[in-house]
Amino acid sequence: MKRLFALLCNLLAALGLNACDYFNLQELKPGVSTAMEVRERFGPPAVEWHNEDGSVTWEYSRQPQGSECYMMTIGPDNVLRAVEQVLNEKNFARIQAGMNGDEVRRVLGAPGSRERFELSRETVWNWRIASQPTGGDPVFFSVHFNDDGRVVRTSRNVEYRG
Repeated sequence: MKRLFALLCNLLAALGLNACDYFNLQELKPGVSTAMEVRERFGPPAVEWHNEDGSVTWEYSRQPQGSECYMMTIGPDNVLRAVEQVLNEKNFARIQAGMNGDEVRRVLGAPGSRERFELSRETVWNWRIASQPTGGDPVFFSVHFNDDGRVVRTSRNVEYRG
């Protein structure tokens, strides 16, 4: 039964429906769950980030429609060490002027969209992060890069649906 549920969740995730994340996350226990169990529940990661201590962090972004990005760290012993939803205030504050795209992606995961603005000579990466509590309009965290591919600033905007 668990295998069928995992297969159904993986199918829904492939279609962009991530309602199963909640249930899958409840089943994963840092220090206990294995890398194989993570893959069974979440599928292959979008990116594998290799860490200096021999561990690897797997990126599971739910962009562009979702407002989460999970970074799951697997130790050299193939045991899950940590699960973090990285689209949060602490990590937004880590994005500083001068960082490059790889450094930003390592902190926040894949952006939901990328836009080029010729007049301002900027490329802007956007992450859907939340909805307004009262109106339900989506909120986006944006990172602005100059032509050298370096962060110049960050911003937030609300997509009012009227």
